[in-house]
Amino acid sequence: MRPATTPPAGLVHHPASTHEFAMQFTSTPRGARLARRLVSHRLHEWGHPYDSTANETLTLIAAELVANAVRHGHVPGRDFHLRLAAAPAALEIDVTDTRGERRPRPAPRPPGPDDESGRGLLLVDALADRWGITPRSAAPGKTVWAVLGVVPPR
Repeated sequence: MRPATTPPAGLVHHPASTHEFAMQFTSTPRGARLARRLVSHRLHEWGHPYDSTANETLTLIAAELVANAVRHGHVPGRDFHLRLAAAPAALEIDVTDTRGERRPRPAPRPPGPDDESGRGLLLVDALADRWGITPRSAAPGKTVWAVLGVVPPR
């Protein structure tokens, strides 16, 4: 799947959005770990249990996006921002960093067999229903977003 360059008819402005969580994190491995844990915790609170496919899948997508924000989008003294939104049939995650010039490739290429990195966006591409990259309008940087269709929680 090729990522889109503009966000979907996002859940942020969608009237069916039932939950939203947003927070800034330090651009460090510790900040990435906390972001990943909070995504899983919020999804659990919103009716997608820790061991559900939706929780495990979106937590993995979150892990890849925040790891990229820390590794490739880090600017000293600048944090990354995470937003998570839930609607009855979809979950959306956005991760924003301050490095607009370091954009992911629109079509991730498979790494070589000996490469130690380069598989994160391949996982996002395989797991998300849609994903993409949007430049920030008010400040330098970019937002990488992903949408996952889900069965509504009971």
